[in-house]
This record gives sequence, structure tokens and C-alpha cells, in this order.
Amino acid sequence: MRATIKGLVGAALAAVMLSAVPARAQVDTTIGLVLVQEDDPLPLSRLEDPADDDAVAGAEVGIADNSTTGRFLGHTYDLTVLRPSPEDAVAAARAAVANGAGFLAVAAGADTLQAIAAAVPDALVLNLKAEDDTLRTSQCHDNIFHVIPSRAMKADALAQYLVWKKWDRWVLIHGSHPEDNAMAEAYRRAARKFGANIVEERVYEDTGGARRSDSGHVQVQRQMPVFTQNAKRHDVVIAADENEVFAAYLPYRTWDARPVAGDAGLRVRDWHPGSEGWGGTQMQTRFEKHAKRYMSGNDYLAWLAVRIIGEAVTRTDTADPDAIRGYLRSDAFEIPGFKGLPLSFRPWNQQLRQGILLADGPLVVTVSPQAEFLHKTSQLDTLGYDHPESECSLAD
Repeated sequence: MRATIKGLVGAALAAVMLSAVPARAQVDTTIGLVLVQEDDPLPLSRLEDPADDDAVAGAEVGIADNSTTGRFLGHTYDLTVLRPSPEDAVAAARAAVANGAGFLAVAAGADTLQAIAAAVPDALVLNLKAEDDTLRTSQCHDNIFHVIPSRAMKADALAQYLVWKKWDRWVLIHGSHPEDNAMAEAYRRAARKFGANIVEERVYEDTGGARRSDSGHVQVQRQMPVFTQNAKRHDVVIAADENEVFAAYLPYRTWDARPVAGDAGLRVRDWHPGSEGWGGTQMQTRFEKHAKRYMSGNDYLAWLAVRIIGEAVTRTDTADPDAIRGYLRSDAFEIPGFKGLPLSFRPWNQQLRQGILLADGPLVVTVSPQAEFLHKTSQLDTLGYDHPESECSLAD
């Protein structure tokens, strides 16, 4: 009897407490995932062919994670997936915003990304693909938040580890495409910043020809020993090859027995399916249960973009893009990203601070920033352009 009375009293008290809590208004959040169908080259290896639901599956897991908390708060999340051509990307983005999407996670090159942002000034655009440093230093946009790390961040991440290892004499080999030149410049800057020495540079010209063919593979493999012959004394070869023309053929084929890093060998990764630190195993497991495959870098960035919006909506109890923008740039915002230190946005250029994975084959070798590199504000700001180096002042 006492237990029954105690249970009734407890239920009554709970009912009184619930009635005292003001009812929350329903908050509905629609996120558009805009995957612009640009003419990107196929990976050299069939093992790295993207899945049909690449990035989409990551965003779907992010929506599910948001909804786990949202259902208790009266918050709902919907995902709209768009796959426009570059020519139709702006119109597709406008239509998504007109249909209620206040947030667009966009995988597109810099020009298309900026055109979309200009066309939907009242929406928040989360950049999943464009690594251009100019978007963080001189061409910043009030409504673009950069989820993907910049080239400078990636170059600095690798440079820190190589300098810590005392591998500070580099041979830099870069491709002939504009993206390769931009990445090469990021490595030059990183060498100056951390005291490494690029003893020699070489350019591998892309002359076209077959990529995924036996003859194409054999031709490039045979070139590599001769191409790397007679290099000045060095500790490591760094490859800048964003179009995957030659870098994959460097490991074990250079004239001198030296490690390779960058776009082959010790690779700079947005994510790695073998990463298990800082709770990563749980997130990887959720993704694999949903997608029946491993999580790619594109999946991770899409998941992270959706989770950023979900965290901000949870904390502010609103899906208003202006309110969310202010919160994301504030000191109050941070989110775990399973890369070590909590992630947050640099308010002056809206770049997401984050650790950078360096991986070789099935394992993560290390995560930068390295412990020995310190910063007065955030250790993560040792990666990429710091506030005094950027012309952007979005926080002012």
C-alpha cells in the first residue's frame, strides 16, 4: 500500500512539474543537401569509387542524430537532396530555399558555391567541397560557413607532423592543374611557417591518356623511378595531386628510398573509416548500420554539416538562419567531431576549426595539430590562416 501511495504521489508531482514548464513551439528545420554534379575525374583505383549514396548517407545519419534529441524538444528535421548540374545549381538552390530550406549544405567548386551563396542571401550555406584559401582570406561571404578544411589547414597539419619527426627536407612534386598549383603553394607556405626546407620542386605534367587501364597504369609506374631520379638530399617526398594523375604511383617507386606524403602514402584526410578515437567507433557503427558500408570523407562532412545545424537549433530553440549564424560564430558554440579537440567556427572567416587526420592504408597515423605547436587562443588555430593573416572581418 505504501508503495502504491508513493507512486501516486510521485506521478502527481511529475504532472505538476510538467504543467509548470512552458510549452515549446514546434521548430521545423529543413536542410538542403546540394551535390553539384561537376566533372570530377574517377579515382585511379576502383576501390575508391564513390558509393551511389556518397554524402547522402552521412547526411541521413546526421538527421537521425538530430532527431534523437529533437523529438523531446518539439524539433523536427527534414533533408532535401538535390543533384543539379553546375548550370542549374543556382536555380535549384533558390527553389529549395523557396520551399522552406533555411540551410544548404553544398558540395561544389568555389565559383558555383559563391554563386549559390549570393543567390540565397537569407539562407546559411555550409561549404562541403571548396578548399580554396581565398574563400577564407579575401573573398569571405557572410552566409558561407566552411565545414571542409582549407588547403592551408591540410598543408599545415602535414607539415607539423613532418617537422616533429625532423623530416624537414622536402621534395615537392605537384601536378599541372590549377588545384595542384594551389596545394603546392599551401605546402610552400607551411614550410616557411614551420621551418621546413623544400630542397627541390618538380612538376608532373598531365598529358591526358587512359586512367583506369592496364596500359595507363604501367606507363606511369615505369616513369616514376626516372622522374624522381637525382633529387637533392631529402627526407620525404610530398605530392600535390588533387586530380589523382600521378601521386598514387609514387610510394615504393621513387628512385631514393624515401616516404611519400600528401596525396599518397601518408595522406591528409577529412575522415578515415579506421578512425576510432574520441568516440569515433560509436559514430562509425551507427553509419555502417545505416549505409551497409564504411564512412567516406564526403559522408563525414555531410554528417557534420547536418549535426552543426542540429546542435545550433537545439541550443537556440529556433531555426531562424540569422539567429543560427550568430550562435555559430559565438564562443558558446562547439561540437564534438571525433577528431580530438571540440570543433568551433573562426568568427572572422567562418571556417570550422578542426583536427586533421593523417592516415596510411587502414590506420590513422596521427591527428594534427601536434601537441608541441601552441597558440594563444586555440591550438586548432595553428592550422591554416590565423586572424592576423586574413583580410576577412566577418565578426566586426
